[in-house]
Amino acid sequence: MQHQVVILIGPPGAGKGTQADLLAEDFGFYHFDTSKIVEAKMKADTTDPVLQQAQADFKAGKLVDPKLVASWVVEVIREVGVTQSIVFSGSFRTILEAGIETPIVEELFGKPNVHVVHIDVGEEESVKRNVARRVCKANRHPIPDFPEFANITTCPKDGSELVKRILDTEETMRVRYKTYLDETAPVLDYFRDRGYKIVVVNGEQPIRNVHNDVMAGLHALAHPDLEQKLNDSIGTTS
Repeated sequence: MQHQVVILIGPPGAGKGTQADLLAEDFGFYHFDTSKIVEAKMKADTTDPVLQQAQADFKAGKLVDPKLVASWVVEVIREVGVTQSIVFSGSFRTILEAGIETPIVEELFGKPNVHVVHIDVGEEESVKRNVARRVCKANRHPIPDFPEFANITTCPKDGSELVKRILDTEETMRVRYKTYLDETAPVLDYFRDRGYKIVVVNGEQPIRNVHNDVMAGLHALAHPDLEQKLNDSIGTTS
């Protein structure tokens, strides 16, 4: 079977990580979480001035230098793409990154096997979710601020402690949402101009509803390798 790529694009708090986990569970994809790569670099003890500047930008809620991130991402894409399908939950964040990473992905997987999903969430919902969310200490699984997770204290996936990230403040989240609008949202037009159909999903729904709409949207693209597993339900593309 030809390996596949699903690219999830949306603002902070859209549930990209959660939806990527679900798709990875359904289809055995490698969940490529760019934020994990970035955060590992941000925690590194370094004297490199380039990485030090990137760490300062990260703490301020700004995007880390896209060219630097793209170099990290391409390295891992080439490693993983040889053996696995991929679902991305934190790429492609800027036009610059998309311009570097997309040709690599198309080269490795073939353009017909690359699918883009836009999970749409408004600013107030994005800020609310991020300020209240928790992640697990061991593997950084996201635990959304939804009623079904209100009383849990350990991660349902690995049993580790749940913690709040110190950077998830309202002020920082509003900066990050504006950064998303200015720098990441235009990537959707980049893909449209490149001939891609974008699956558009309302992210302000329960997790399972979003998941069903993502699956239905992919089904609407009539991808033969996904067709047997996807529900024939309502999805939207633009």
